[in-house]
Amino acid sequence: MGYLFEPQKLHEIAKKAVGLPFEQMCATVIDELSAAYPGHVETRQDWVYNMAAGATGIMTILHGSLTEYLILFGTPIGTEAFSGRYFLDIHDFILAGEMHTYTEEHPGRAVVTGPGEAAVLHRGRVKGFRFDPACWALEYGRGPIPTSLPTALSDSLLSALDPQTVVRTFWLYGRQVCKELLRGKL
Repeated sequence: MGYLFEPQKLHEIAKKAVGLPFEQMCATVIDELSAAYPGHVETRQDWVYNMAAGATGIMTILHGSLTEYLILFGTPIGTEAFSGRYFLDIHDFILAGEMHTYTEEHPGRAVVTGPGEAAVLHRGRVKGFRFDPACWALEYGRGPIPTSLPTALSDSLLSALDPQTVVRTFWLYGRQVCKELLRGKL
């Protein structure tokens, strides 16, 4: 399984946007990503709600394929939830605000990840997490992405009863998957 994106390079790109106002932060990340990975990054921001495992945030999908995704995700008001357990690795590069996490292995220890720092949720692992108000991240998933869709979309469909968000998410992600498949990328 070939991967296009490298977490270390994504972290470097994310650091360039730390401390910038929201619109400039997003534009900087997108411009840097499109320069580093020409033709594989959606430059248009099309924000859609994301309700997954109890968390509510908003995202724009920058890359979608069968083996990788890249999104800008966050919330101006904060959110807290269960991470979900996935068959992929998820990297969060914090652009603004703080993400607080804890694990089953260390139930009494909170880990705080701030601007310019990175956190990884390894496949098969779980975390409790909280995004403080005005927390934004560049998030990268690597592995069999379709296996994460039930967790990523079930709250929208079953809890919020919002099929429109599910349809929009499938449309935005599916359009990018098709584009990547036509280029020969899984």
